[in-house]
Amino acid sequence: SSPLPPLWCSLSLGPPSAHAVLTLAGDPTAMTVTWTTFDPAGSIVEFGPERSRAFTSSAKGHASRFVDGGWLRRSMFIHRVTLQGLAPGQRYAYRCGSPLGWSRPYSFRALQNGTDWSPRLAVFGDMGNVNPQSLPRLQRDTQQRMYDVILHVGDFAYDMDQCNAMVGDTFMRKIEPVAASVPYMTCPGNHEEKYNFSNYRARFSMPGYTEGLWYSWDIGPAHIISFSTEVYFYLNYGRHLVQEQYQWLERDLQEATRPDRRRRHPWIITMGHRPMYCSNNDLDDCTKHESIIRRGLPQHQYGLEDLFYKYGVDLELWAHEHSYERLWPVYNYQVYNGSTKSPYTNPRAPVHVITGSAGCKERLDSFVPNPREWSALRIEDYGYTRLQIVNRSHIWLEQVSDDQDGKVVDGIWLIKELHGPKAWH
Repeated sequence: SSPLPPLWCSLSLGPPSAHAVLTLAGDPTAMTVTWTTFDPAGSIVEFGPERSRAFTSSAKGHASRFVDGGWLRRSMFIHRVTLQGLAPGQRYAYRCGSPLGWSRPYSFRALQNGTDWSPRLAVFGDMGNVNPQSLPRLQRDTQQRMYDVILHVGDFAYDMDQCNAMVGDTFMRKIEPVAASVPYMTCPGNHEEKYNFSNYRARFSMPGYTEGLWYSWDIGPAHIISFSTEVYFYLNYGRHLVQEQYQWLERDLQEATRPDRRRRHPWIITMGHRPMYCSNNDLDDCTKHESIIRRGLPQHQYGLEDLFYKYGVDLELWAHEHSYERLWPVYNYQVYNGSTKSPYTNPRAPVHVITGSAGCKERLDSFVPNPREWSALRIEDYGYTRLQIVNRSHIWLEQVSDDQDGKVVDGIWLIKELHGPKAWH
């Protein structure tokens, strides 16, 4: 488990070259910058407190060569540099590159330290190069410093490997105004599958040691777990990955639910691409009663619903469906509202939110005419979710409709006086 997320920028070191990225590196005093060039170059980040208007520090890192799997076998150099000794909550300016060429200056705010603060997150999935409708509004929100972290819950660019990975280059440049300023945390989706997820694994720098496939980190009073739903669907890359991830998830949840840790980080939040439940009018896994993510592989091996319930996961964030859906607290198809009047106050099961309508060339997904009793609200607008972890007992969740000019079209308080499996009884 690592308490660090990533930031991104788009770097041009003269033609031809590409984008750059920032990633938190394990604690609030460190940040990793990642960027791409098409030619060999040094890996240097110059940075300093934003108010000083000077790059007073310099950090060096390393570059690794990435070769795309397309017929051109395009190669690029992925540079990673970790900045250390950052003051929690301090704003920094930085640029990345080498004497051969520098990026324009960017700025970010180091995460605050400790657990007594209220992180603000933007959450969405399924955003492409074509029709990324929510991106300009997200960019404006970012410029107004509304978020501490971005969670992109799978499916990027549509697809990063296409056109010999030039689509991936374009996407990284497109998200740069957001991702160069705020840690940009990710998980893999089905659109990243090509060449064993190679573009995803190379371009994003998440905490941990799995190239961003599964990892966890702490932020304020929350512990956030990112994982790959895709290991269940692309078994050609190895069935052992299902078992490895499941065992890692259980170890991570065991650690996160130790009494001393759960007191400091009582909220456990998961993010994975394909949902366990959904009300969409298609044939996706989440429309099936025995969905693979919920129940596991045949013979119910490695199902995640029971695992997350066992350790008292509070909130599960999903995407994949190009719509917004909020569920009542649910376990095994049964609704466990806290009460009729206040369903999300002391709920007796995890809360699921599906937010995959940021915008892509596949447009939006419609809903079935008669949704099941566990579905609380469905919105077929382009948009994204805002999440504020206010304190140890309160989370505020709201949905922004880009179609309705930024109108907040849903909002709930998730209130829990007790966390962990004891909360279910």
